[in-house]
Amino acid sequence: MDLFSHTWTALRKAVDALSDEDLEQPSGCQGWLVRDLVCHLVIDAQDVLITLVTPADTEPTVDAVTYWRLGEPPTGEDPLDALIVRLAAAYEEPWLLKFHLDDVGSAAGRAAELADPTARVSTRDMVLTAGDYLSAYVVEWTLHHLDLIAHLPDATGPIAEGLSYSRTTLETLAGAPFPRSFSDTDALLVGTGRRTPTDAERAELGALAAKLPLVLS
Repeated sequence: MDLFSHTWTALRKAVDALSDEDLEQPSGCQGWLVRDLVCHLVIDAQDVLITLVTPADTEPTVDAVTYWRLGEPPTGEDPLDALIVRLAAAYEEPWLLKFHLDDVGSAAGRAAELADPTARVSTRDMVLTAGDYLSAYVVEWTLHHLDLIAHLPDATGPIAEGLSYSRTTLETLAGAPFPRSFSDTDALLVGTGRRTPTDAERAELGALAAKLPLVLS
């Protein structure tokens, strides 16, 4: 629960520090500018609020790891992705987008702090504990924090604890650890297809390379 709060706070602080020019830079998400990614984070925050007040009375069907489904790499043609771009463009003043994220994001953070981690909630036809749901979102915040700063070298990156937790989750999904020579950041970027491995990295990955990328959805 604390890690959710810490990673979410770090991500929102990074967004708050962005200039208007930063928002117009490419993000690490194919086809999205940074402003589009920030708009997506508003939707994510809304999802957190909705899920935490959607109780379930059946046994959990997934946990913090199996919550993630593995899909195909994005093509930039998904209708929802295109909708996000249009929504982001509707914020004619960049500060309005940042204000909306701060407003809804703060509420999501407070809701997470107040949630009973053992309570069962429902989302996307799945049932899991609130604690597992919020733990899954540590990965979401960490990966999107990396996306946020992909072309902003001076921006503050994700916290170390979030990177480590996300790496462990990815390794569990992959069924194998990444080489020790890989930093947590490199493991996440290469593992999720956000960066192509070098020839040397591919050799180190060995059989694991054939399983990559792991596209989380």
